Amino acid sequence: MARTNFDMLLQAGCHFGHLKRKWNPAMAPYIYTERNGIHIIDLHKTVVKIDDAAEALKAIARQGKKILFVGTKKQTKEVIAEKASSINMPYVIERWPGGMLTNFPTIRKAVKKMANIDKLMNDGTYGNLSKRELLQVTRQRAKLEKNLGSIADLTRLPSALFVIDVMKENIAVREANRLGIPVFGIVDTNSDPKNIDFVIPANDDAKDSVEVILNACCAAIAEGLEERKAEKADEKAAEAQAEAEVEERKPARRARKSAEAPAAEEAPATEEAPAAE
Repeated sequence: MARTNFDMLLQAGCHFGHLKRKWNPAMAPYIYTERNGIHIIDLHKTVVKIDDAAEALKAIARQGKKILFVGTKKQTKEVIAEKASSINMPYVIERWPGGMLTNFPTIRKAVKKMANIDKLMNDGTYGNLSKRELLQVTRQRAKLEKNLGSIADLTRLPSALFVIDVMKENIAVREANRLGIPVFGIVDTNSDPKNIDFVIPANDDAKDSVEVILNACCAAIAEGLEERKAEKADEKAAEAQAEAEVEERKPARRARKSAEAPAAEEAPATEEAPAAE
């Protein structure tokens, strides 16, 4: 598994926290020092936390479960979309739809509505609509795609959330906490790590900082997915071998049965002993 080292995090600016006056005291264990009124994060602890999170994410991926990436900050949207797409995981980079987890069936209905619009457009049902009606349908489809297109394949609740900036995405964190879904989060010095299961203390504003952390975590997820594929391939091979062995035994069994049948027919009947007079 790809490991993140201290120098990589330092180069990416992961150590820069927020102004001292904006800090959250709960982040004290992860702060190394203060410089020019800005808190500096202890990157040695960040390295350990990234490795812990990567191991846990790898285990989830190996079980074939989904991890939902959440980050709506403008500067990190593209990075999140790129990294999550590369490992075929769902993500939310536009506004978090309230109740997405706690009211998941309603969100699924909206996704199905998008699929239905596509179907009706393709089969020509919308061919008789006026230009105005067609424009309304197209706009509705575009809006659904923007907000929900990235979670179209999420047919059930995710098994984990990976959140960039847990303070900004506090609604997503609360929903996950309520449902008992583990939360992985990049937590800056102004945020509360209390409700985060896997805290990664780091700068959550800089694109480079987010990217280097996502690289490590997504690499671990990719490894987990590959291991799952290998395990499934081994299982299929074992099943095929077992079936082949059964098929090989069948002719021998048939031959043994056919040999036993005539022998049973030819065996002389045992004479009964004469009754005593």
